[in-house]
Amino acid sequence: MLSQAIYTRRAPVVNRKSKHILIVGGGYVGLYTGLRLQRTLRRELREGTVRITLIDPRSYMTYQPFLPEAAAGNISPRHVVAPLRRVLPKIRILNGMVSKIHHEAKTVTFEPPAGQHQEIEYDVIVMAVGSISRTLPIPGLEDAAIGFKTVGEAIALRNRVIALLDRAETSDDEDVRRRALTFVVVGGGFAGIEALAELEDMTEDAIKYYPSIEKKDLRWVLIEASDRILPEVGPEMGKWTAEQLRERGIELKLETFLQSCEGGLVKTSDGDEFESATIVWTAGVKPSPVVNSCDLPLDERGRIKTTTRLTVAATKDAFAAGDVAGVPDMTNAGQYCAPNAQHAVRQSKVLGDNITAYLRGGQLADYRHRYAGSVAGLGLYRGVANVYGVKLRGFPAWFMHRTYHLSRVPTVNRKVRVVADWTLSLFFRRETVSLGEIEHPRDDFRAAAATMPKKK
Repeated sequence: MLSQAIYTRRAPVVNRKSKHILIVGGGYVGLYTGLRLQRTLRRELREGTVRITLIDPRSYMTYQPFLPEAAAGNISPRHVVAPLRRVLPKIRILNGMVSKIHHEAKTVTFEPPAGQHQEIEYDVIVMAVGSISRTLPIPGLEDAAIGFKTVGEAIALRNRVIALLDRAETSDDEDVRRRALTFVVVGGGFAGIEALAELEDMTEDAIKYYPSIEKKDLRWVLIEASDRILPEVGPEMGKWTAEQLRERGIELKLETFLQSCEGGLVKTSDGDEFESATIVWTAGVKPSPVVNSCDLPLDERGRIKTTTRLTVAATKDAFAAGDVAGVPDMTNAGQYCAPNAQHAVRQSKVLGDNITAYLRGGQLADYRHRYAGSVAGLGLYRGVANVYGVKLRGFPAWFMHRTYHLSRVPTVNRKVRVVADWTLSLFFRRETVSLGEIEHPRDDFRAAAATMPKKK
């Protein structure tokens, strides 16, 4: 009887006449919209007149603003992600890819990790697939570089940096050491600057345990195509940040392009040429490629054309928000909302309410939010901020950065865990150990198996 009760609760009977809301994407917009719908459609979900499905390749949502701190070892990687099934218990979670969207037929082609693809029907679709790294046809980029959008990339980068310190400490070959201790970041926006600053700060702590490595042996290089960094915090604070990074010994190559990086040999447009074992690419994002396999209208930038009410333009039963959507900015005529977490989280609230109103025959609201400004962490106790015209730097900006993003992390569970990590870091040094072998867990087993005598 108990097992039957558990089974019934986990797999309720589906009302085929119910309205089916399909959320494609489990990032900011997908998760926060799901949270909103669980509240606003509580009655319909309980009665079975509405059901919601969310599709994403991963079973968790990543809070990307904390990736730099996770890479630097200030926060546990598991604490910057929110498990979708735990946070969204009233929503069915499917892990896999949506390869095609046939909105005219109200179906999507779903490809699970194993097994045959499926056609899933829906009544209302929510496009929340977000963005991917925007790359360029630079020789060697695909093989030599790593992005900085996922928790996997952040932790792999942390492991790599520490492993390269190990390599340099172990070798007497100057070429090997120089290559290992040269780190390159391409892109001077938030992701690039925060990743650069946090990792540089981490290595400064780590080399205390490496007798043969001094700070002057480390070379950190930022390559940025424009003439300034962190444009989101304004020219004045961007200039101040550049000065701070240079004082820390970081090279800033502004108005410079990465021309090639084949085999780790970095060549830049200013004529410089050097080897590096670590190249991080953070030079912008573009909409998820799934938009190219759908029959929804796209704008000139390849985003889903969206109205101020977060409905897909000239399309019934379709909504979109976040990085994948071109949402007109009502506070800045002729412009679109920037692809950042600030807009995505706020759009999700309006999106959830509008979907509820749409199903109930109510009036939809416009999304209106004036950009509040930006905060960025530059390592422990260092930061920069420009919020509503108030400019902060150093410790106050760093404190605001942590406070703001802590308030935006989903669920109390994750907030408490992040605070616990920060509290422990006040009393203990962060760990500087590379666990790169977790990326190839079967290597040791294969090596052991290879020593076994072959059967005759």
